[in-house]
Amino acid sequence: MPKKTIRRLMPDHNTIKSNKHLQVFGALLHNANLWHLNRHSVAKAFAVGLFFAFIPVPFQMILAAGTSIIVHANLPLAIALVWITNPLTMPAIFYFCWLLGTWIVGGEEHEFYFEASWQWVVDSITTIGPEFLIGCGAAAITFSTLGYFAIQGLWRYHVIKEWNKRKVSRN
Repeated sequence: MPKKTIRRLMPDHNTIKSNKHLQVFGALLHNANLWHLNRHSVAKAFAVGLFFAFIPVPFQMILAAGTSIIVHANLPLAIALVWITNPLTMPAIFYFCWLLGTWIVGGEEHEFYFEASWQWVVDSITTIGPEFLIGCGAAAITFSTLGYFAIQGLWRYHVIKEWNKRKVSRN
């Protein structure tokens, strides 16, 4: 994996520890395992970040941070991955989730519009809510699982490739 690239792009852990929104976690942020870049912590971070990216709730970053602390995932990476759903990508992702939920439930498609507000979520709970929430849950579970195993596989592949390079260079 491009460990050096990830390390270069990640914010300093002291900056994250001093973030006012994450102070609720207190001394738990001082666990060194939350800041290490290894195959397991990065794979867990992808699983956590991708899971909460598809869950349509406010404060996704705090939920991702809390889960990262519990499972010892890389905290900055998990928080950064939540931003896959941002104001620019949210309409397309949530439309996909609604289509997925409609397909799972077997319901009929009807007009879908999206507005990035809590009021939209409350108003649409009765019309498109069940399909949307089922689709978000299915996408969250699917993409977090795929992300976890993809990182595990890519990391292993990279390590094996590096070992083979060393073997060739020794001969």
